[in-house]
Amino acid sequence: MPIVRAPEAVPHDLHGARFISYASPRTGSRELCAWRTEIPAGTEAPAHTVSREEILHLLDGELRITLDNHTEHISAGDTVIINTGSTFAVTNPTDHPATTWVTTSVGLEAKLADGTRITPPWAN
Repeated sequence: MPIVRAPEAVPHDLHGARFISYASPRTGSRELCAWRTEIPAGTEAPAHTVSREEILHLLDGELRITLDNHTEHISAGDTVIINTGSTFAVTNPTDHPATTWVTTSVGLEAKLADGTRITPPWAN
């Protein structure tokens, strides 16, 4: 039975945030990936277009989410559905960190506005 213990989760740092990978092909998952993201106060991540649907659940804190040019503030307990092909950006405008739990299918790729493609290891 694949179990990923908290100390075994793999951290990755990108754009000022920390992504802690729990479920991915590297840990035995065949179809889904799941990770926790720690977003420090003042973080402004670049907009990116996603190749797979993502579900983002805010565990703690507050965030400003921009999804296809529409901006909303979310609070702990809120969930955002990011459909395939959507352009998505996250900002933590507060003076407190925020924590999310995100799930997607294996193979997620993100394309930045400048055309750079990112294949995050926590989702592949």
